[in-house]
Amino acid sequence: MTNKTDTPVTVIGLGLMGQALAGAFLKAGHPTTVWNRTAAKADQLVDQGAQLAPSVGDALKASPLTIICLTDYQAVRELLGAADAELDGTTLINLTSGDSAQARETAQWAEQRGAHYLDGAIMAVPPAIGTAEAMILHSGPKPYFEAHKSTLDALGTVTHLGADHGLASLYDVAGLAMMWSVLNAWLQGTALLKTAGVDAATYAPFARQIAEGVATWLPGYAEQIDRGSFPAEVSALETDARAMAHLIEESEAVGVNAELPKLFKAMADRAIAAGHGGEQYPVLIEEFGKPGTD
Repeated sequence: MTNKTDTPVTVIGLGLMGQALAGAFLKAGHPTTVWNRTAAKADQLVDQGAQLAPSVGDALKASPLTIICLTDYQAVRELLGAADAELDGTTLINLTSGDSAQARETAQWAEQRGAHYLDGAIMAVPPAIGTAEAMILHSGPKPYFEAHKSTLDALGTVTHLGADHGLASLYDVAGLAMMWSVLNAWLQGTALLKTAGVDAATYAPFARQIAEGVATWLPGYAEQIDRGSFPAEVSALETDARAMAHLIEESEAVGVNAELPKLFKAMADRAIAAGHGGEQYPVLIEEFGKPGTD
């Protein structure tokens, strides 16, 4: 869809991410109004053509679409609950980080005050905003998203996940789980190889090949999870558990922290004890779906 650069937009909250969001709108040609509790943070944006609103209420009135990016959801509700903040009829997209329950509660709070509310999550660092590499997730009523997608395209690759306002937050933390798990697994392997004099740069291409190969398994494993059936087409969990034991033993033998592989094996052992040893690895979804034991 062609980006309509004449559509006004407001950005509330000018931390590093908020400044990047406003800057992307300005670069795309959108008339951009900004507001921040510390007004000096708007100076550079004003130099670029942004209008600094004197109050939150004025900022909301300046545009049909308002993007808000603050420290937490409590700050959002406190700020928008101010006496001069009129939400009725405005489209509000909250890109503040939080959990799915907070997203749903804030959506209800905003909608009770007449706002068209979308919740969102930014899967990018500030310098990437405005490029295709910046993934911006949105959840809530799809018509609100479609009405403003041409404006939102200025921020990067924008996606609507569904009507549930909590989906963006859930995708956000699910993405973080992937990120940290991949990085921690790479660090485990790097620590092991360092004991033999292999540096991280030498190991990284091999590790990347492994990670990319494992990623190709995900669609097939997802089918097993969604069917609730886990035939051992490649390897049985009890076989994987023996390899986990080897990883633990090797780590301990060379003096490398074994907490991460011990966690892997503890979960696998519970699944095997429950009778799933002959099934394939995705059967562990049943362990991941349970509350923690701490």
